[in-house]
Amino acid sequence: MRPRMMSELVDLMQPAAVELFGDDAQVGPDVVIDNREAGPGAVFVAIPGERVDGHRFAEAAVRSGAGGVIGMQVTEADVPHILAEDSVQALSWLARGIVREARARGLLSIGVTGSSGKTSTKDLMAQVFEAAGPTVAPAGSQNNEVGVPLTACRVDDETSFLISEMGARGVGHIAWLTSLVGLDIGVALNVGRAHVGEFGGLEVTARAKSEIVADLPADGWAVLNFDDPLVAAMRETTQARIAWFGEGELEGGDLRVTARDVTLNPLSQPSFTLHASDASAERSAGVSLSVIGRHQVSNALAAAAAALAAGLELDLIASALSGATPRSQWRMELHPRADGVLILNDAYNANPDSMAVALRTAVELAAGTRQEHPEAKVVAVLGDMLELGPLSADLHRELGRQAADAGVNELVAVGEFADDIVAGAEEEHLPARATVRDLVADSLNLGPGDVVLIKGSRGVGLETVAAELAAQDGEAS
Repeated sequence: MRPRMMSELVDLMQPAAVELFGDDAQVGPDVVIDNREAGPGAVFVAIPGERVDGHRFAEAAVRSGAGGVIGMQVTEADVPHILAEDSVQALSWLARGIVREARARGLLSIGVTGSSGKTSTKDLMAQVFEAAGPTVAPAGSQNNEVGVPLTACRVDDETSFLISEMGARGVGHIAWLTSLVGLDIGVALNVGRAHVGEFGGLEVTARAKSEIVADLPADGWAVLNFDDPLVAAMRETTQARIAWFGEGELEGGDLRVTARDVTLNPLSQPSFTLHASDASAERSAGVSLSVIGRHQVSNALAAAAAALAAGLELDLIASALSGATPRSQWRMELHPRADGVLILNDAYNANPDSMAVALRTAVELAAGTRQEHPEAKVVAVLGDMLELGPLSADLHRELGRQAADAGVNELVAVGEFADDIVAGAEEEHLPARATVRDLVADSLNLGPGDVVLIKGSRGVGLETVAAELAAQDGEAS
């Protein structure tokens, strides 16, 4: 946000029940929830958590330069406070006020959701929109009731585009997030089995994800994956114009965006012809992605469709996609070692669908390295997929079978469900073993051209294994 008086923030948060305590003061531009990120003039939002109460860190935030506090009680920090019954709701009210004001002057608000690929697509989309004007997008995976409003609070008078990534663990979550940022364009990528244990099934998941297009205005855009039947059905839940994206034969809608002549280079980076059509014209442009994996074609198409819906030119979109680089850590990060081993770190999170994508990508990479190293193998280090509820054991056993079917040569499993993964792999005669995380890196026998996939849910912490393997580069050199 631009610098404002604390009393102005109170006005922005109306009609919420908030009250200003202390003398008025100018604050901003930053709004933070971590005292270590507080700079001169920052507004520190004190959020009570299960382990730590943010109110205890208000003084530290002020010592770092914070000029005001939003919270649920007056702290020892000698700065003005805005008090509310709930700190997270207060942050949300502030974000809603900032975005409402910005949209009145022409800000375009875009939201993206899906069971997998949200962050990668958001990163591509951000770099496309940045080519057209000042853009605010989340850092990493800020997609919940704290991350979405915190991102929105970065909007200032110069911002042309706000991109919000939206996750959900139940019906109503995305509807709440869209109420904060008032979308003009809603993007739905896919409906998969992430959090299936919490949602209770794919139909409920689809209903939750459809909230991203349900409240769009009639002159807004619903950007939908034509290739996913559950996403395609969302056209019935919105009054907005429809922009289809996909790789099949697209029919109907107001805009259709597809990829033709897709190829992969030895590092599994896709190139394709981006093709767009509407009632008035058909247009094409070449795209060569720097991000890794065949699945990135669909992510790029979603970003392109959203940008076209916003009025950006196709050539600018194609150029921005071709120049886009990975922005969020531990998502398809490729670390080539001096000894020729490739470490593919996709350890940020995992669900059955993203696991399948990662396995395919690792095998694609190995197909490229085998041009020089015919004996190169694929080693998959896989951790638990969390939040799958009563289906957990079965889905982990299925994961082991998937690894074998994908063409993995060796599997190492870590976590509570490691034995289930191994059992599934052994059913398909894939060599597999269960171990503990700290022993993985030193237990692998790797050679030139080998590809090591590291993937599991965030709670498993497999990024440490990827770091250890990458550090062995110096020893190999």
